[in-house]
Amino acid sequence: MKLVKNVNEKTLNNRVSDKEAEEAFIKIFQWIGEDPSREGLLETPKRVVRAFKEYFKGYNEDPKKVLEKTFGDVEGYDDMVIQKNISVHSHCEHHMAPIIGVAHVSYIPNEKIVGLSKLARVVEIFSKRLQTQERITMQIANTLMEALDAKGVAVSIDATHQCMTMRGIKKEQATTVTNFYLGKFKEDLSYQNRYLRFISK
Repeated sequence: MKLVKNVNEKTLNNRVSDKEAEEAFIKIFQWIGEDPSREGLLETPKRVVRAFKEYFKGYNEDPKKVLEKTFGDVEGYDDMVIQKNISVHSHCEHHMAPIIGVAHVSYIPNEKIVGLSKLARVVEIFSKRLQTQERITMQIANTLMEALDAKGVAVSIDATHQCMTMRGIKKEQATTVTNFYLGKFKEDLSYQNRYLRFISK
């Protein structure tokens, strides 16, 4: 299984400037019927560009590097490690609307472990990109599986998609759950069932 590629370098090299991005937002204001020259909107293009840099900072980060530092002194620990309720703030690639929810991540060590904060960092990096929930779930799992040479990985995300709560069908209470299993979690249902019990508590 190949590690998920980070970001297309050609795309990064073709980025436009902050000024060009600000001018694009001015055009959008005009398109929706606003006056970009009024006082309340004069600084908004700059603020939106700064916000977008934060929303999509995952394009500038490599999840593989986050997982480079591991610890081999596990003293024989070979059961699952679970991190629950990791905040997910992403944007759907179809409407650029927010995806807000939580991720649960588990792996079974294979003679090495990783710092617990690194699991949340991997979730954060993939979240801060234009995404589908299905893809982000698989990207997290595939990256952990290969980078840690784990015996198994399980990833679940439970999220609300504002592209269907604020527009379109407008089902405010709807949430979406995705699960992806690799290794022992996929091959042995007892691991999968234990994991699901733990994250449901």
